[in-house]
Amino acid sequence: MPLIVNERFSIPAHELEVSFARSGGAGGQNVNKVSSKALVRWHFAASQAFPWELKARLWEKLAGKLTDEGDLLVVSDKTRDQHQNIDDARAKLAAMVRAALLVPKPRRATKPTKGSKRRRLEDKSRRGEVKQGRGRVRDED
Repeated sequence: MPLIVNERFSIPAHELEVSFARSGGAGGQNVNKVSSKALVRWHFAASQAFPWELKARLWEKLAGKLTDEGDLLVVSDKTRDQHQNIDDARAKLAAMVRAALLVPKPRRATKPTKGSKRRRLEDKSRRGEVKQGRGRVRDED
């Protein structure tokens, strides 16, 4: 079953590799004999799921999370159930890719308003008066 990233893109199931490992932490008697940790590996470098331009952006955004072979590895050991951990790891992968696909809105430079400038200068002069009042008191006879 393909992993749906958003309404436009999905990752085909053949590009995802699921494996299991023994999970650490709580588990009682089964902790050393049940492999419930889910590892989902996406062969990103060989992926055909995204156009070249988006793939370049994904490569840049996910560079720190990729292995030397160009794979993205997501791990989940939240629960003691393999199927829930697979679903969680797939959801994590989809969220990571979705976040990397977002194009940030360009920031527009704005000027401060006249009112904000006036208020800032009034606050500065008020603070200056307070600090002036902290000086040494002189005896005037």
